[in-house]
Amino acid sequence: MPELPEVETVKRGIAPHLLARRFEKTIVRDLRLRWPVDPNLDALLRGKEVRSVERRAKYVLLRLDTGYLVIHLGMSGRLYLVSANTPVAKHDHLDFLLSDGQVLRYTDPRRFGAVIWIAGDDVSTHKLFASLGPEPLTAEFDAAYLFKRSRKRKVPIKSFLMDAHVVVGVGNIYANEALFMAGISPLREAGSISLARYTRLVVAVKQVLEYAIAQGGTTLKDFVGGDGKPGYFKQELQVYGRGGESCSACQRVLQEIRIAQRTTVFCKVCQK
Repeated sequence: MPELPEVETVKRGIAPHLLARRFEKTIVRDLRLRWPVDPNLDALLRGKEVRSVERRAKYVLLRLDTGYLVIHLGMSGRLYLVSANTPVAKHDHLDFLLSDGQVLRYTDPRRFGAVIWIAGDDVSTHKLFASLGPEPLTAEFDAAYLFKRSRKRKVPIKSFLMDAHVVVGVGNIYANEALFMAGISPLREAGSISLARYTRLVVAVKQVLEYAIAQGGTTLKDFVGGDGKPGYFKQELQVYGRGGESCSACQRVLQEIRIAQRTTVFCKVCQK
């Protein structure tokens, strides 16, 4: 599933092509996404100008005059620009025709993604966003915050870090990588970690995410950015997907286990 760096890459890729453009027409070929697409979407968007292109957690938000078009890529979704005469493929579920003649196309073979209209000028109170934690690349996400939230929590630190109520967007790949960088075992209880170690973890999370964004995200199977290109962070992965291989730091064999049904790879020597 696309994580924060992948969604940020898509957002940055499409933003220059959408700002100040108007929606001329919306074609919905299949309403059956994760949640049904509003059948009145064309009427809601027609003639409206894109004021900003934003991201909250793993959602892309297009702010218009009267509300937000909110898009989630699910497991296999793609959002990208094509010319108006580009042939339609089997899983091209929505086309947004823009005032400059381009088309913003939403493709989703598995249909686990979502395209939602939220009226008004504030999405923060909507049920999708109201209980979300802070963005990891903001000042609000710091060691003091994590330390306070983690007290008396017995869940593994990896699960704690992936909890969107604690912090958004730190998915499985990047949780693995950040914990390795910080030298913290993914099995350690969140409440047992010191403030000093949380300081290292926050730095690691920010560095891993920022570098992944700079590399265009991580392509493991389906993901491509808004420009149609794959992400290259896969070549930089230190632990994720490398179970049974040698640790890049100590050369010991990396362990692969499951935590909360998610693949977890770590080094027993380097991570305590």
